[in-house]
Amino acid sequence: MKEIKDRELLNHYLHFHQIDNIFPEQLIPHLSLYSFDQGELICSQGDTSQFLYVLVKGKVKIYNTSAEGKTLILSFKTPLEVIGDIEYVRGIEIINTVEAISSVCMIGVQQRWLKKYGKDYAPLLQFLLEIITLKFYLKSNSMSFNLMYPVEVRLASYLLSVSFDETDSLNNRQLKISIKDAANFIGTSYRHLNRVIQQFCTEGFIERNKGFILVKDRVGLSALAGHNIYE
Repeated sequence: MKEIKDRELLNHYLHFHQIDNIFPEQLIPHLSLYSFDQGELICSQGDTSQFLYVLVKGKVKIYNTSAEGKTLILSFKTPLEVIGDIEYVRGIEIINTVEAISSVCMIGVQQRWLKKYGKDYAPLLQFLLEIITLKFYLKSNSMSFNLMYPVEVRLASYLLSVSFDETDSLNNRQLKISIKDAANFIGTSYRHLNRVIQQFCTEGFIERNKGFILVKDRVGLSALAGHNIYE
């Protein structure tokens, strides 16, 4: 994590995402802009929650790890998204691990300043309410998607979610994915997913080599997934 000491850029993101009015005036000086590199952890499950972050650029992956070390990917998020909102409202430790899967920019504020200046500020509370309820709505849609669509559509959606975001200028992206994690996320068996991956290789959508998958036909995957993208 690196702090970007550029108030003009911070104000640009506030204005661009139309969130410049959700923070009380006393809280604005305590907002900071942070950058995270691809693969860097933004927060880790079980840690003490100290910040509330607003994702303003890039894409993140949210996942949970069991006591036995098993990992379950829960979702992928692009702007505008808030990290640490439930933890702030509930006063609990961080629920899930959040990892940058592209270069990421976050507006961050320490919870102690939120509690001092924002706990009774209606626009901020309304914003958090909208964000939290949207998360429940998207989770419901994701569960329905896993039940209603074939594995081919779900895998295409998964590959697009893992490998591409709005800032990508590359048509192809080589990525290393855990087949087991992917199978758990889209709700199918490891064996079935392997068969669909082989099918995608045969059809020219992807190429599999030594644990990596190269996305060769993004347009084809997008057509297969339709508007059903895990976001």
